[in-house]
Amino acid sequence: MKQKRLRYKLLALLLFLLFALLAVYGTRSVLTYGNRWFSFSRNPRVRAQKEQVIAGDILDRDGTVLAHTDSAGARQYHPDAAVRSALVHVLGDGHGQIANGVETFQTSYLYGFQASLPELVFGLFSGQPRTGDTVQLTVSAPLSAAVAAAFEAHPQTAGKRGAAVVMNWRTGAIAALVSLPSFDPCDISDAVQADAGKPFWNRATQAKYPPGSTFKTVTAAAALRCLPQAEEIRIDCTTDVLDFGSHVISDYGGSAHGRVGLRSGYLLSCNKLFANVALNVGAERLRAEAERFGFNDNFLFRDLVVENSVYPTGALSDYELAACGFGQSAIAATPLHMCMLAAGVANGGVMMEPRLLQSVTAAGGGSRLSFSSAPYRTCLEPGIAAVLQEYMRGVVAEGTGKRAAVDGLTVCGKTGTADSTENGAALSYGWFIGYAADEDCPYAVAVLVEGLDAGVSGGSSAAPIAADVFRWLRDHR
Repeated sequence: MKQKRLRYKLLALLLFLLFALLAVYGTRSVLTYGNRWFSFSRNPRVRAQKEQVIAGDILDRDGTVLAHTDSAGARQYHPDAAVRSALVHVLGDGHGQIANGVETFQTSYLYGFQASLPELVFGLFSGQPRTGDTVQLTVSAPLSAAVAAAFEAHPQTAGKRGAAVVMNWRTGAIAALVSLPSFDPCDISDAVQADAGKPFWNRATQAKYPPGSTFKTVTAAAALRCLPQAEEIRIDCTTDVLDFGSHVISDYGGSAHGRVGLRSGYLLSCNKLFANVALNVGAERLRAEAERFGFNDNFLFRDLVVENSVYPTGALSDYELAACGFGQSAIAATPLHMCMLAAGVANGGVMMEPRLLQSVTAAGGGSRLSFSSAPYRTCLEPGIAAVLQEYMRGVVAEGTGKRAAVDGLTVCGKTGTADSTENGAALSYGWFIGYAADEDCPYAVAVLVEGLDAGVSGGSSAAPIAADVFRWLRDHR
């Protein structure tokens, strides 16, 4: 009898633990995935609520109305077509062409699902249509329009596809997130829908690109962490040859840099130097360093959906490992993630979670949510971060990123030119990632340009756009 009672008690304890585990898992799933499930377009509860509730307004960080519902129940957007187009990938559109824009991802606020019981009761007896919450974003409407205009202002990038992200490196607040080509949400023509450039695709958060030489920031961090005399490494880029049989590693445009070390190789963006560094660091340690920066992580950010960046996890040949050192091989990242990477260096090694919500205000005037920042991860020790900060400052002051320099700001950065293919055709990408080191202008920037013309690099395409962005930030701080 005693044995039976003991078994019953053990069984009861096991069932209790299972239920507790299920509750913890359920709570974690709701907190982690709830907004993603809730905003799913086929959610019947959401569809029903949208027919009964007037969607709340969406504002930019300065209170400018970006989206509202008019008296006829139609969704209206900013009166300036340039602003509408620049922000369409952030906001979304009334036809659901943009995936995971604020219009869909913040459905729970915009359509009043977060209303308290007293609010619901008051609304029931008021006789007035229910109105959703007002959502204020961290983005700046004029900055977003300026970013889009910067692409068109330079002959190397006018008409090109691309993306740019501007983020406060101290808080994670996103000030601009632009994807090109864009479109006017008030005029989705047949030409827009048939555009081979995929204007509905958010290149800043959904598209993954080879990061090219911007990844040398990660490789340099791995060297500083793993190689005792990392800053004493020297190779002769002019005479040393990295020949892997069918593959020979060379530098952009066939350039040769002479005798270089880690710092000078970073400033001049020497592929041979960083291929050597990758081979010396080794496959496991380089992958571990990439993962410290968030590669291969499952991005589950509160305010927006971001595709996961990739660093190869399988066995690598010597050539593949060498190519990883300068951001090629099978490495792929979104522009938003690369902006976070630059922001992490600027912030002393702490990467902040990107934030898009400034505040949420209930229809009755109460505060539903206020801005809060949250660390995403620590990617670097302060000492290594300080070395990389000096390297990135050198890139803009005397290296490949000179065209990103702006009077009155201390701009730090890294350029990149990456090669890939699209539908079997060769395609080149230009990159600039960087930040202003000034305390009163704490912004990181990532610029990506698709389809570079022959002879155009990240330094001559993406860096001038970054300079325009930094100039705007300087003038509006």
